[in-house]
Amino acid sequence: MTGPAPLAISLGDPAGVGPELIAEAWVRRDAEQLSPFFVSGGAAVLQAAAQQRGLAVPLVRITDSVEAPAAFGHGVPVLGEHEAEYRPGLPDEQGALLAIASLAQATAFAVSGKAGAIVTGPIAKSHLARHGFTQPGQTEFVADASGTAREVAVMMLAGPSLRTVPLTVHTALAQVPSLLSVDLIVRRVQVVAASLARDFGLAKPRIAVTGLNPHAGEDGRMGTEERDVIAPALELLRAAGLAVTGPHPADALFAAHERGRYDVAVCMYHDQALIPIKTLDFDQGVNVTLGLPIVRTSPDHGTAFAIAGTGVASAGATIAAIRMAGECAARRSQRIAG
Repeated sequence: MTGPAPLAISLGDPAGVGPELIAEAWVRRDAEQLSPFFVSGGAAVLQAAAQQRGLAVPLVRITDSVEAPAAFGHGVPVLGEHEAEYRPGLPDEQGALLAIASLAQATAFAVSGKAGAIVTGPIAKSHLARHGFTQPGQTEFVADASGTAREVAVMMLAGPSLRTVPLTVHTALAQVPSLLSVDLIVRRVQVVAASLARDFGLAKPRIAVTGLNPHAGEDGRMGTEERDVIAPALELLRAAGLAVTGPHPADALFAAHERGRYDVAVCMYHDQALIPIKTLDFDQGVNVTLGLPIVRTSPDHGTAFAIAGTGVASAGATIAAIRMAGECAARRSQRIAG
């Protein structure tokens, strides 16, 4: 096969909006210039979800990923026999098992090189955990499956207006100061810089790093983490040749006149990174996992059980995730070919 292999898409929880948005992405494949993809399992769910949304979406059963590009123009290529009943808004054990099986199969194809990237549909982590899903989330699942240490897998949220990276993710705000360290900041910023160069074509990305406290600590009067932890880490990064600035007060960093001065903002905690991206790019936000040997993206929204099957969910983030996965996979393929 010349060029990148087709993308593998995991279904997500079949009771959520994932299946219908995948179906719409296929319908809009030409207008959105999407790379060929195949879906891992859930053919009946996809068919029912498409019909519920009022879409005419034929399916093409395939037995190997190499068949996907040829099949893609005729229908959604589906690989695998895992199935569940389509029950929008009503998650159940059968659906959870399908979501887990779809994720495992799609990841395996990406790890083996038979898929150029994986795009993961949204899941409800707590729901899947009751049915055998042991990892904290899909990021950790993909990291484990690809032989990557979890601390190396870095979440980046990307949209048309902004890219952000939270240094600490799903942890209580009260615990954030104790988790920050010079080593953590240095290691994760290095992963960000290397990934932006490899997968996004930014040879020397401009990286802005926020402070933790109001006004970035204001010389220690509102907190000392900037002085004692963040600034020393940034000095080491600059000494290593990275284009890093900060620590910046987070309340001003995301203003329109500031966003053109950096390629990514590295933030200290979850909401500091996610509030601006969801405010600016909610319907086009993509969750990208940096630091992996494979490309993994996901729409930056959840299962949205409350609106599943109603036809009102936007496919923008799903389409953006598929497009970004294809672009990153193409860059990796070109590097290998070169």
